Amino acid sequence: MKRDFDIYLSPSHLTGEEQKFIENAFDKNHISASGENLAGFESDLCQYLDISSCSLLNSGTSAIHLALILLGVKAGDEVLCSTFTYSATINPVRYQNAIPVLVDSERETWNMSPELLEKAIKDRITKGKKPKAIILVHLYGMPSKMNELIAIARKYEIPIIEDAAEALGSKYEDKYLGTFGELGIFSFNGNKIITTSGGGALVSDNPEYCKKANFLATQARDDAPHYQHSEIGYNYRMTNLAAGIGRGQMEVLDKRVKAKRETYNFYKSELAEFKDISFLEEPEGFYSNRWLTTILTDSYETREALRLALENENIESRPLWKPMHVQPVFKNFPASTDGSSEVLFNRGLCLPSGSDLTTKDLMRVVSVIKKVLKLRR
Repeated sequence: MKRDFDIYLSPSHLTGEEQKFIENAFDKNHISASGENLAGFESDLCQYLDISSCSLLNSGTSAIHLALILLGVKAGDEVLCSTFTYSATINPVRYQNAIPVLVDSERETWNMSPELLEKAIKDRITKGKKPKAIILVHLYGMPSKMNELIAIARKYEIPIIEDAAEALGSKYEDKYLGTFGELGIFSFNGNKIITTSGGGALVSDNPEYCKKANFLATQARDDAPHYQHSEIGYNYRMTNLAAGIGRGQMEVLDKRVKAKRETYNFYKSELAEFKDISFLEEPEGFYSNRWLTTILTDSYETREALRLALENENIESRPLWKPMHVQPVFKNFPASTDGSSEVLFNRGLCLPSGSDLTTKDLMRVVSVIKKVLKLRR
């Protein structure tokens, strides 16, 4: 059973502006998978990201699944994936009966290691299995080392899918994440920086990808006066009602990023005296939306002491992602690891990062952390 907290990790944050778009959908009786909110939200995203095409879907997971299909990934193919992520990044690979090859993190951004990526590619090629795609994640809104990763992908001619589910509004060298790869995906789940209650998007500078994604997402219905199908389709399209929420949320996206970054700065300033914790810094040219503020402690014991103390005060926190290569469901798949993500999992903690947190809320969180860390000195 899910516990109720006084302060949640990353709750939805609505403004009321969403209501006008929802009412429009009701007034026109367009509450399913057609209507002007869909076109409007897709246009808003394209304009914001400076990208040519977008397909709105019912989840980021659906977006990854369709991205794999669009790139021709089939049963038995191998896909290189960040291991330090949520399972939704990897599950679609298995939907295709393809094989995930899990790649560990580098320590500066916690994202996919370029060195270990190239090592994995070489290993798979020597085994006669050149990977069909790379799925890299921008973890907690922090950009990956895109120049290095793109150079490797181009060297071996392997397309990139950017899992930017956590990174809407983040930039790498002044270019928005999700727009570097062949395909980019976003999530609008209830805990993301903006939400449609549940939803996602597939974006690309190749309009044919999004056109085909929309076709597949609406059960792959052929152009005929009757129901005719020549391909397997999916019920993946976002509803016009959900897209209306998204349109209202887009109006405050930059404010949400600003609030998240201010929360990070607050925590970092208030906890600066404690040398047994550290924060994930932005390298030069990196701009994170700070979806979640994360800390790295000096030990598993410190992490758990903090987590349990916060929980005892009815404050939600959470360990960093447990790497996929040590998850029971994925542990037997190929992996290129060096232990980095396991260290991060054992010692890292996500702090409450809602964009509607008050100073009082933040001080309450910080006071618990300070008390624990002082006792452990």
